[in-house]
Amino acid sequence: MAKIVGGVATTHVPSIGKAIADKKENDPYWQPFFRGFDYVHDWLARQKPDIAVVFYNDHGLNFFLDKLPTFAVGAAGEYRNQDEGWGIPVSRSIAGDPALSWHVINALVNDEFDITMCQDMLIDHAVTIPMTLMWPGEKWPVKIVPISINTVQHPLPSLKRCLALGRSVGRAIESYPQDLRVMVVGTGGLSHQLDGKRAGFINKEFDQLCMDKLSGEPDTLTRYTVHDVVAEAGAQGVEFLNWMAMRGALLGQVTELHRNYHIPISNTAAATVVLENGEGAERRAA
Repeated sequence: MAKIVGGVATTHVPSIGKAIADKKENDPYWQPFFRGFDYVHDWLARQKPDIAVVFYNDHGLNFFLDKLPTFAVGAAGEYRNQDEGWGIPVSRSIAGDPALSWHVINALVNDEFDITMCQDMLIDHAVTIPMTLMWPGEKWPVKIVPISINTVQHPLPSLKRCLALGRSVGRAIESYPQDLRVMVVGTGGLSHQLDGKRAGFINKEFDQLCMDKLSGEPDTLTRYTVHDVVAEAGAQGVEFLNWMAMRGALLGQVTELHRNYHIPISNTAAATVVLENGEGAERRAA
């Protein structure tokens, strides 16, 4: 049976990709962020995952305001990246696992999630930057199952719904008969706002609260509505929905192994968290 070894949550700011391309990882501005991945690299070397299920938000490479699904699951054999206009290099392609994707898709539909199934799907910086951060300077050793969550066009799904989505995905993975080691990734955020009167807004206290509750008490965060999150974390801080879905997929005894928080990266509160998925089970229903 497939085993979920744990989860990684991290930001995906496009300027990180430019810093990598320009080899600025050791510059004083960037070093505190990149050093936060030293632990991640060691953890991945120990865990040796075969698959990464990635919860992220598309930034217009697949979907735009005229057609924007709430949840979309990739079921392709390969995922390509294209020029997004951020000045970052076009990334390599990455292999998918269509059999696992369809297993997850069927499980989600059985759990009454209405999703969009994508047999041809591009991946943007919300996937490629975290992959490069986790495995710098080497071929990505995993296949992926990308799951896109709408964080752009309101109405957005709630934190509660995204936590339930993750739990459904977690159950699907654990019921998959192939012997695979699976990690779950949530990308985006934390607090930030790109435009308007609050452009540059960062809320360290709310970010810390969310990280404090994520491993042991994720349900307590569901009391916040999407509009609450916008007020507390900025218009783009709703990318925390991806973190909630990642946490939901971890059905065992969850322990925070590592946390790094640095502000600002560009105009974003950049954070990285590693969660271990232990043997003791929650296994709650959606």
